Amino acid sequence: MNRPDKPAVEPPQERPADPEAAAPITEVQKARQQGIRISRLRLKGVDRDYEVDFRDSQGARPRTLSVIAGAFSTGKSSVLEFIAYCLGAAKHPRHPEILRKVRIALLEVELGGRLHVIERAVGEPSTAAYIRPGGLGENEPPPLEKRLIKPPGDPASLSSLLLSYCGLEGVELKEAPTQAESGTDPLSIRDVLWLCYMPNERLDDKSLLFETSRMKRLKLGQVVDVVFGIQDDKAVELGRRIKELEARRARARAEYSTTQEFLDEQHLGNRIQVELARDKAERASVEADQTLADLNTQIHATSTFAAELRDRHRDSARRAQQAAALLRDRETQLRRFIPLRAQYADDITKLTMLAEARRLFDPLQVKVCPACLTALQKAPHLTDGRCTFCRSEVTESEGTYPEPVSTRNGSTPAVAAEPDGLATDATFDVSSELRATKARLAEITRYVEDLDTDIARLRAALKEADAEEADLAHAVDSATNEAISPFLAQRDDVMRQQHIAATELERARTAIKMLDSLDRRGATVTRLDATLKTLRRELTEASAQPDRDEVIREVSKRYAAILTGWRYPKIAQAFIDKHLVPQMRGSSYIDASSGGRTLISLAWILAIFEIAWERGSAHPGFLLIDSPQKNLGQGGDHDAEFADRVAVADFYKHLHEWLAGRGRGAQIIVVDNAPPTTADTSVVVRYSRRADQPPYGLVEDEVS
Repeated sequence: MNRPDKPAVEPPQERPADPEAAAPITEVQKARQQGIRISRLRLKGVDRDYEVDFRDSQGARPRTLSVIAGAFSTGKSSVLEFIAYCLGAAKHPRHPEILRKVRIALLEVELGGRLHVIERAVGEPSTAAYIRPGGLGENEPPPLEKRLIKPPGDPASLSSLLLSYCGLEGVELKEAPTQAESGTDPLSIRDVLWLCYMPNERLDDKSLLFETSRMKRLKLGQVVDVVFGIQDDKAVELGRRIKELEARRARARAEYSTTQEFLDEQHLGNRIQVELARDKAERASVEADQTLADLNTQIHATSTFAAELRDRHRDSARRAQQAAALLRDRETQLRRFIPLRAQYADDITKLTMLAEARRLFDPLQVKVCPACLTALQKAPHLTDGRCTFCRSEVTESEGTYPEPVSTRNGSTPAVAAEPDGLATDATFDVSSELRATKARLAEITRYVEDLDTDIARLRAALKEADAEEADLAHAVDSATNEAISPFLAQRDDVMRQQHIAATELERARTAIKMLDSLDRRGATVTRLDATLKTLRRELTEASAQPDRDEVIREVSKRYAAILTGWRYPKIAQAFIDKHLVPQMRGSSYIDASSGGRTLISLAWILAIFEIAWERGSAHPGFLLIDSPQKNLGQGGDHDAEFADRVAVADFYKHLHEWLAGRGRGAQIIVVDNAPPTTADTSVVVRYSRRADQPPYGLVEDEVS
């Protein structure tokens, strides 16, 4: 690739704020085109997505005025909170339906006139955001770039990126503004959001300028000074920022050069060549898929004549499987019964030995005289306390001689005496047990013989089934081979082309991602160049910087004019003092009623926003307002002093007139329960809180 030494990335193309403007763009007009504009908010859920669109009817640009209307508890304020969260706020709404349904928050914004998408996880507040150029819904979006949330002063943080589009990158705020040697903290996008987002709870609070937090109060004053460029040591601050940004630009250029050298070594070609290769690979892949589908259809149509053969082959294969399973079952049973039969045969042998041993060795019968070996006529027994065999007298303490027992010749059987003196039956007839064991052995033997016969038959059946299945498989192959063979080589070739196309497509997509990474680094260098150019011009003009008192007077004058246009009752001595505290009737806004504080707070934030926009200051260019009718007659809890005297339509009338005139190109988003009919054309969504009138709320399918 032939690339210049410096990044060949064009600066963002600016969209004219006024379509009819053809005159050269002034510095103020160019500043107005910078900053941040809210385009769309999308919450990616578990089952579906939830979206709020702030674009005009043509979907080309963000509306200048967008109103989110509807009943309370429908998620209107959550829309603004999610916008702030995607821009770097610490927390997001944690309502139960949101935690159940939403997983990712996506915000489509215009940064310096170009669309970007910021993505943050929902659940536990994420420590990083992901950003990419382009809009929501793109088919092949560029790769995401990770941006840290903390620390905000890190060049790789989301805050630094967003502030760079506002001309505030690298700004440091003093911890003690009155001390020259004070420590500093980097300006964060969260600090700037104090001038861009007016939440509900801040409208009528007595801490509009964070009077209860000294550090935040000091920082707010410095933020206003930095936005308007009226800080006391502006020249010193500009010099420091220029030095720091020059170091960042040097690092960015080094990263760009390294990436460029790597891509040159890969010989990828330029972006046009890579995109042409990708498109060619996509077409080849689609064509290969279509050709393969056509071939499969032709193969199926050509081989339908063999359907009957396939069915027969399938039935034969099933029969062979069944025969094999039955054979395995019979063989398993045979393996189990053979050891059992051997065990029963062993038991018969033992019982036979026991029977023969009792005939040979009977300890309970004496049939022959041990002295003369003459057979005894009667078995020995006791008579009148004497033994009839040895004539010895037997006492009761010596035990009892056994009674005669029956013999085979009809004599009385003998009874043996156990060592403990208990008499037991001396005979043990094993014939019944032997007969039962022999019967069971015979049954097992017959069953084993039947199994042997059955196994032989099943083996023959299995062999026959396997042979039949093989014959039918050969028949199917023979019948279809001639018809299908011409397609097989073609199918293999198409699959090879499909694989090559997929490989080329993946390579082209990877190359595009690499080129996107190079362009992103080039855009960073271009952005830093533009910022440095602006800072150097400001440094040159630092001697003619606006006077702080003059800016405060201009803001104060606008503040009084806004309240007058809203018909603030008994208006007197309405101004903003040098400490930015709004005054009314000779005292601080804190002394006003709740309805009065609401109007004063709205006029204060609008005065700062409008003057900053008209002067081309470093304001992001958008303003979020939550519940402008708070305490002004909405519901039962209202301020009686203002409920009947303040027309809410005057608030919207002022917004319409300013945005159509000196505020052209700025953006205001308002959350309001019941805006007047004059604001109907600006309503982008109206939540009903009724299941029969969608949308119910921000999370539309949570209607209970």
